Amino acid sequence: MSKPYVLGIDIGGTNTVFGIVDARGHVVASDSIKTFKHPKFDEYIADLHDGIERLLAANDAQDKIQGIGVGAPNANYYTGEIQSPPNLPWGTVPFADTLSRAFSGIPVAITNDANAAALGEMTYGAARGMKDFIMITLGTGVGSGIVINGQLVYGSTGVAGELGHVIMKRRNGRVCGCGRTGCLEAYCSATGVARTAREFLEIRTEPSLLRGMDIESITSKDVYDAAVAGDKIAKDIFEYTGNILGEAFADMVSFSSPQAIILFGGLAKSGDFLLKPVKAAMDANMFPVFRGTVKILLSELKESDAAVLGASALGWEAKYRATTAAPIPANATETASEHQ
Repeated sequence: MSKPYVLGIDIGGTNTVFGIVDARGHVVASDSIKTFKHPKFDEYIADLHDGIERLLAANDAQDKIQGIGVGAPNANYYTGEIQSPPNLPWGTVPFADTLSRAFSGIPVAITNDANAAALGEMTYGAARGMKDFIMITLGTGVGSGIVINGQLVYGSTGVAGELGHVIMKRRNGRVCGCGRTGCLEAYCSATGVARTAREFLEIRTEPSLLRGMDIESITSKDVYDAAVAGDKIAKDIFEYTGNILGEAFADMVSFSSPQAIILFGGLAKSGDFLLKPVKAAMDANMFPVFRGTVKILLSELKESDAAVLGASALGWEAKYRATTAAPIPANATETASEHQ
């Protein structure tokens, strides 16, 4: 029997990355197209289809794809739609059905990018063997995927788990991109760290390496570099961010009692500048019965492959969902591997 593969597709506002993945989590090959160059959905699908077909042909994989998994902003697992994300121009579109038709009925499953990351971590990374964990992605925004008893939590609407939009500051909170105020994302995303930097530089007077930069152009990477160089304000920015994130984690633990909270994304690479205050604040605010029961771990997925791997785990799920009415086994990829 020929070796089975799935396709993993990660859709971002700038790029769409896609790759061929085998049952052991090896990315055989990958490529990308520019998402933002396609204001019309049908043109985007046509370009994506052509790019994937070229990749399949180059790797002798045209007839070996078992399923397609897609991670995308505002993606609904139940309906297969991408529902009017702010960084994509298409409005609400039937993405899974459209892509499946473009590839002659290959099953397609779609979910938001943080859920895809959680599936990838559970299948290939730090959460292997875990049945209860929370995945937190710390990038431009704050995303989350919640796994309970080995299953992703989708909720009644298919879009459950927006922990980046729990309210952390109920009075005089920052305006979030969602339109509300005080959301976790407004403080603990890479964008939130940059906002904190601007606020600290405006209200504090001590010297800082950050003062030599255009205040409106400061990034979280600039703050990290300054902290590494010993900058007090930069270190305090991470302390402030970590305190808020740790408080949020303590609340998250109370409702799902995870084995671990796994961090992924650029901001997660800030090391102890962020992790120490996160752990301290989480422990200080934890309901006593949960204290000491939850690990904070970093993703084990290779950064260059993480987006494709996360989506590909959903591809195996799409295959099983299409071929059996039974619940999808937690070891779906291992089962596929045994039948190579």
